[in-house]
Order: sequence, then C-alpha cells, then structure tokens
Amino acid sequence: MIYGIGIDLVKIQRMKEVVEKWGQKFLERVFTKGEIAYCYEKKVPYLSLAVRFAAKEALIKAIGSAVPVSLTDIEVMNVETGKPLLKINGKLEEFFQEKSIIHVHLSLSHEHEYGVACVVLEQ
Repeated sequence: MIYGIGIDLVKIQRMKEVVEKWGQKFLERVFTKGEIAYCYEKKVPYLSLAVRFAAKEALIKAIGSAVPVSLTDIEVMNVETGKPLLKINGKLEEFFQEKSIIHVHLSLSHEHEYGVACVVLEQ
C-alpha cells in the first residue's frame, strides 16, 4: 500500500548560486559527507547536488508534516548499478518504523537547467 508520494524540481543554476554564496556551511547543513564527496567527484557537481536536494524535498513531501526532518538524516546513495536509493537516519528512521514504511522508491533525473526527484513510500 502506498503511504505517500512526493516530487520536487530544482533549478540547477539556483543550486550553484546558493553553493557559491554560502559554501561549505550550506553544504554541511543540507548534505552528508558522503553526498558531498560523491557530487564533487563529478565534472559538474551542481547537477548531482540539485537532484539530491530535490530527493530530500520529495521525501519530505511524501511524509507530509508528520515529523520534523533534518536534511542530513536523508542520504541519497547509489547502488553499484547506479540506481539511486535513500538511506534514512535519526527521527525519520523511527517514524518509518512507526508507520511501517518498508520501501522507499526514488527516481532522479536532470538536464541542463533542472533536476527532478520523485519518491514513493510503501507500507
């Protein structure tokens, strides 16, 4: 059974501007060390940063306002084949257990101007 669905769209140029303005302080408030390292291995890190931010926002939309969320409690990772997945920590992990959320489906995409993420939570 589906618990929630969320989608988010991020303008890649906006992500670049925010990172250039706020630097490491912004990155560490929003992303995990693993996410930052992964994105900065890429030729254009802002594409990967934008879709990861969109994934976090899409997950928050999928759960509604049921629990306060720290963005660093949500980590976007990739399996060996490249498929993205969400790793949940902290209070959010407890919330998933309470609500019996057993699967998190994630799809990411980007092109030159925008990054998009869709999340489906399944009980």
